[in-house]
Amino acid sequence: MSNEEFTVTLPKLGESIMSATVVQWFKKEGEHISLDEPLLEVSTDKVNSEIPSPVKGTVKKILAQPDTELDVGAPLAVISTTDAPIAKAEIKVAEQKTTCGASMSSFYSPSVLRLAQEKGLGVDQLAKMQGSGAGGRITKKDLENYSPTQAPAIQAGETEQIQLSGMRKMIADKMVQSATEIPHATLVSEVDVTDALALIAKEKEAFTKKHGVKPTITALIAKAISVAAGQYPMFNATFDGSTLSKHASVNIGIAVSLEKGLMVPVILESNTKSIPEIAKSVADFAARARSNTLNPDDVQNGTITMTNFGMGGTLIGIPIIRHPEVAIIGIGAIERKVVPTDDDNFVIRKKVYISCTFDHRVIDGMDGCHFLAALKKHLEQDHSLT
Repeated sequence: MSNEEFTVTLPKLGESIMSATVVQWFKKEGEHISLDEPLLEVSTDKVNSEIPSPVKGTVKKILAQPDTELDVGAPLAVISTTDAPIAKAEIKVAEQKTTCGASMSSFYSPSVLRLAQEKGLGVDQLAKMQGSGAGGRITKKDLENYSPTQAPAIQAGETEQIQLSGMRKMIADKMVQSATEIPHATLVSEVDVTDALALIAKEKEAFTKKHGVKPTITALIAKAISVAAGQYPMFNATFDGSTLSKHASVNIGIAVSLEKGLMVPVILESNTKSIPEIAKSVADFAARARSNTLNPDDVQNGTITMTNFGMGGTLIGIPIIRHPEVAIIGIGAIERKVVPTDDDNFVIRKKVYISCTFDHRVIDGMDGCHFLAALKKHLEQDHSLT
């Protein structure tokens, strides 16, 4: 067969992702590439993904340079090949793994993370390295040539300047968009979780034995949010500035804390799931986020988000809404408090502040009060681990 030229284009990386930024190329012009071998890495505001080559051949021309943002379908490279390309539907980019371990300051390709693991390097150590790639990004070659003495500490009086990654820039743009376009309003309620925590402690052993996962207050709160969002569907909606879309399914995003920031995997149809199912999803997402094995589809299609800054000891917080969602729930630290009883005695109860930040364009303050009241009632009165 005579030589043919095949143009690689940017595939769709997820249902709602229409563009991505080139992070780095794994191949140079003139180099041979095999079928399904990683060709380049791209980033979105949600995840980083490696794009595999749909053909075997030689990279003839690279059409998009690092830090270039492209729409889905835009040309990336031209490959000279004598083999027929695989069908477009077979390029399963959605199955590439995220580089979530460095989600808030610098992102590493899955191949870099694999090599780092082989060398016994953690994400915290990678963060201290200066790479030779675009914007100081770490490449496989950097790790192959790495020695522990290559990570100099900042000396007194010096200033370290760090180039933001393409993905970090997009996250910044999203935060600015949310903060400037959405009029945020926040309400806070104090919730008594004494009985809920007592139930968890009492049923922990039997629950874990039966379901293979520990019961947690996070799962109970996620269930309570799902119930309240079902009762007040305005909070389970997305808004594009002109059209409000209310969703029948509650897809709750739960922020997972990592060494360098947060990822927000989404539990689809959480309103139809039991406490054990939600607990399993939370544990699974947390484990896969920390091992860098989340898929792009895992962090999409959220309709309402829950973030737990109480794990860091913070009592009350006002998080930024994740556009185009219209509400985000913040969970503070659980505290023991002395509470007076009706007979003028005192008891110690475990309390937590829960904030609800909502888009004031589409939700009124009284609706926020009703939503928080429903959430509070479910956590304080509906005690079940089923």
